[in-house]
Amino acid sequence: MKRPSLTSIQLSMLVTLFVLATANATFWMKAWTYFEEFPGTLVGFAIALFLLGSSLLTMFSMKYVIKPVFIVFVLIAAVSSYYVDTFGIVVDRDMIRNALETTAPEAGAFVTPNFIVHIVIYGFLPAVCIAWVRIRHRAVLAKARWNTAFILPSVLVVLGIVFLNFSVFAATFRNHHDLMASLNPASAIVGVGKVIDRHFQNRNQILTKLGEDARSTSRGNGTRPKVLVLVAGETARAHNFGLLGYERDTNPELSKRDVVAFSNVSSCGTATAVSLPCMFSVYPRDDYTETKGKWTENLLDVLGHAGIKTLWLDNNTGSKGVADRTAYEFLPDTADPSFCEDGECRDDVLANRLKEVLVGVKNDTVIVLHQIGSHGPAYFRRYGEEARRFEPDCRTPQLADCTSQELVNAYDNTIVQTDRNLGQIIDSLREQSDRIDAAMIYVSDHGESLGESGLYLHAAPYFMAPKGQTHVPMIAWFSDAFAKDDGLDQSCIEARRAEPLSHDSLFHSVLGLMSVMTKVYDPALDFSVSCRETGPGTSSPQPQDEEPGA
Repeated sequence: MKRPSLTSIQLSMLVTLFVLATANATFWMKAWTYFEEFPGTLVGFAIALFLLGSSLLTMFSMKYVIKPVFIVFVLIAAVSSYYVDTFGIVVDRDMIRNALETTAPEAGAFVTPNFIVHIVIYGFLPAVCIAWVRIRHRAVLAKARWNTAFILPSVLVVLGIVFLNFSVFAATFRNHHDLMASLNPASAIVGVGKVIDRHFQNRNQILTKLGEDARSTSRGNGTRPKVLVLVAGETARAHNFGLLGYERDTNPELSKRDVVAFSNVSSCGTATAVSLPCMFSVYPRDDYTETKGKWTENLLDVLGHAGIKTLWLDNNTGSKGVADRTAYEFLPDTADPSFCEDGECRDDVLANRLKEVLVGVKNDTVIVLHQIGSHGPAYFRRYGEEARRFEPDCRTPQLADCTSQELVNAYDNTIVQTDRNLGQIIDSLREQSDRIDAAMIYVSDHGESLGESGLYLHAAPYFMAPKGQTHVPMIAWFSDAFAKDDGLDQSCIEARRAEPLSHDSLFHSVLGLMSVMTKVYDPALDFSVSCRETGPGTSSPQPQDEEPGA
């Protein structure tokens, strides 16, 4: 069979047209909505994108370069379009960071039959066609003349379209940042570039010390260590917590225990790679950056400076750099058959390991439990039969095969599983009440979308993220002995449960509850300071001569 023959400009135009037509369903739906009152502008916008895309691809029309570049272009468009059109997510820098830092089992949940069919049709087959077609290359100077003769008029036409429709474009792009964020594969390619750029920017950074003046001012019994278990939840949204007003009883265990459920807490980000280091950082969300979070010591470091022991137990995809300088255990490596299967573990493994650790605690200690929680799309893998309260539940990561109710049922079961594990944690702390003064704080790193407005999963850019991805649950439990150490009035904290809080409060609240005095502590961000009689941020005198970690 004779191979078809095309010039490089013709192939550039065909590839651009194919990608705009097949990989941008979400983008064009948004464009139709935002330009609904200006159909002529929408037509001009489409022409401008086609000419810009064709011109950019034409710049890569050198022999031995054009086909590899075009094939990669089409494959990236196919992959990113599947996630944008199926889950409503944006494939930007943060999403790409999440993908690079995820585990193989977690990534495998996204490789569904629908995904494979999509990639074959919109990625692999077009790539084969690009490889098969014969390109008629001209001599270097002739190619330069022809390419210039195509690119220059195209750019002039684009500038003309922008000039004639400037007011409409300016208003649309200013009010709808999500439009260009959903353009494939532009958003993904820009995101990759930002990840690479940030990697090279960070190579020569030096870690900034923080809170080296920290010291413990605990007034507790010197023979009884203070122990705070800090549970970093995963993908749990406040809306689905029974304790926070949800119509379903998703918190049967916590409702039996004397906990405080904070109802108005906002996350720092919408993805673990952002929220987790941010919530342990001294920087508030408005001032936080990836570089600051990575290259400034965090809450665990400050606790260490005060002589408080720290331990990170992980059942997720790692600490995202937070625990780089503290004791760390990655529990899926245990492959405990009671809790683990195919490289992933239910969060029971955390509660079980904590019970073992508590027996050996002798000093003031903060233990972080990093959950896998409610991470999707394979929600059904996150809970055991004992937590399967709502049926029928979605039993596949291919969410399109499930009804909306089945999806919600599966997600709610993950919350029941988290509730069960938090109850186990509290019970383990109570079992050690004869020798430790204990407390637990649970807060999720971000929320989740379950199909509302066509959005699924999480990691939407914060400016466009729905409340379901940023409104997170926070639960606190204090033993009587722990509360007595600093005169903590639990009824006072309960009365303030509806006041606005955010991840910004975690750093300072933990320091306050662990009686750590340091210049970097800000009492204004400590949710317990007005309900304590003593400790940092209070007016009571502080001891000056106690040993750290007493």
